[in-house]
Amino acid sequence: MSIGAVERDTGLSKDALRVWERRYGFPTPIRDGLGERAYLLEQVDKLRVLKRLLDQGHRPGKIIHYGIQELQQLVQQSALAIEPASAGGADLSILQGYLDLCKTHQTEALRHGLSQALSRMGLERFIVELLAPLNRLVGDSWANGSLQIFEEHLYTESVQIVMRAAISSLQLPRGKMPVGPRILLTTLPQEQHGLGLLMAEAIFTQEGASCISLGVQTPIMDIVGAARSQHADIVALSVSGAMNPRLVLEGLTDLRRKLPGSTELWVGGDCPVLARRPPEAIYVLIHLADIPVSLGAWHDRHAA
Repeated sequence: MSIGAVERDTGLSKDALRVWERRYGFPTPIRDGLGERAYLLEQVDKLRVLKRLLDQGHRPGKIIHYGIQELQQLVQQSALAIEPASAGGADLSILQGYLDLCKTHQTEALRHGLSQALSRMGLERFIVELLAPLNRLVGDSWANGSLQIFEEHLYTESVQIVMRAAISSLQLPRGKMPVGPRILLTTLPQEQHGLGLLMAEAIFTQEGASCISLGVQTPIMDIVGAARSQHADIVALSVSGAMNPRLVLEGLTDLRRKLPGSTELWVGGDCPVLARRPPEAIYVLIHLADIPVSLGAWHDRHAA
């Protein structure tokens, strides 16, 4: 496989592959007829497992010289440590039922089940009590190797369909103005996960905010430009636990410095650095349930 194909397949950047080759002696690509790197499939298999372990917090220098069987044992050990905590207070058997639908590729049943739960629970309870812990369980299952990448993608697509329909049903009639702030939603350039962003958008919209979503992986200067052109009162970012904490801090600090002083910067997600060491002048929302209270505080700060 070419280096570009390996990057797409494993999620490891070309720069990381080159640095590992130079620093650790793995991977060891051959050269094709044009002198470009080409990777043997058994090396790609090992790179996939390494990526799972990196997402769990392992350092490449500590594990890269392990054989594929040793790496897979580490993955299984992580599975034993992760699964009991995945429910987050929700009924684990219910969450497992949705996960089983992902594993058996019953996407229509999954979407129907999620839609029924949304109707039964109401939007905010559905997001906070069911969808948030289910997302964690799916992410953990992918990380420990019990869920394939394409199965995680099927889950993500199903949730997006259900959530987009829910948000659409909340849209105000033409001509009626929202009562809340204008909120620009996106992620930092390195953040590929967008479900947290979509869940936040739904709650913001239900609370009366006017939301403009840019999707994921928006460059810093484009976030700034969009915030100015859209006259955003708030820029809201979602940061997953898979993000490098150093990149999170650097990105948030840079964005806060470049945004207009009148535009607030809110950030939420599972990245541990948000609870430990948030940058100054940034509002951190640890839980999605914090959104209504935070919006109430925003109204108080901007009351005439």
